[in-house]
Amino acid sequence: MKYLIRLDDACETMDLNKWLRIEALFFKYDIKPLIAVIPNNEDESQKIDEFNHDFWPWIDSLEKKGWEIGLHGNNHVYQTEEGGINPIHKRSEFAGLPLSEQKNKISKGFSKLKEKGLNPRIFVAPSHTFDLNTINALQSESTIRIISDTIAFVPYKKYNFTFIPQQLGAVRNVPLFGVFTFCYHPNTMNDEAFANLEEFLKEKKEMFISFNDLDLDNVKRKSIFDRLFSFSYFQFRKIFR
Repeated sequence: MKYLIRLDDACETMDLNKWLRIEALFFKYDIKPLIAVIPNNEDESQKIDEFNHDFWPWIDSLEKKGWEIGLHGNNHVYQTEEGGINPIHKRSEFAGLPLSEQKNKISKGFSKLKEKGLNPRIFVAPSHTFDLNTINALQSESTIRIISDTIAFVPYKKYNFTFIPQQLGAVRNVPLFGVFTFCYHPNTMNDEAFANLEEFLKEKKEMFISFNDLDLDNVKRKSIFDRLFSFSYFQFRKIFR
């Protein structure tokens, strides 16, 4: 069993104090997360602080320290009520849109990160929702071939992409075999969330790895156990939503 951490919604107008707080916490425990960066934010809910002109140099410095930088859509504005192939929510920047529109979004977002000197290997869809057109757009308009999302125990191959599952929204003990990604949104974290995270890191630091530590060269197709896990997860969500 290994743990990963993903941090969503980094952008020029994020809550800088909370992000600096989590940066200091992860430096303290030598945790190297995946940061999902919104390239061209137009989501009003993510306009928390004044525009930060030092944002991109800060992100670049984190990448140089071993933090993974991911492409978090393009503008983070939801345009449909579709869940796509990973229906965690019924809202999406991507799922349900024509391929041409999705290509445009991926091209703009990916180009922005590359222009800033970053090297994104992983795609992170806002609200976890995307569809086959998103995958085709990534293949056409970027070099990204890894997606952080979907439900499984371990990374797997599908559609000529590698999927690194994202199963949980906060740290907790997982008494199962696998690779488990905890997804945090620093912009909305409170003191209790920070305290719980640090307490868990104190006890379980040795179980955390970075995305670079994953051996993705020998990843196989989704197993029957992973398919059952995914099916059960979404059936459970239907019942208790």
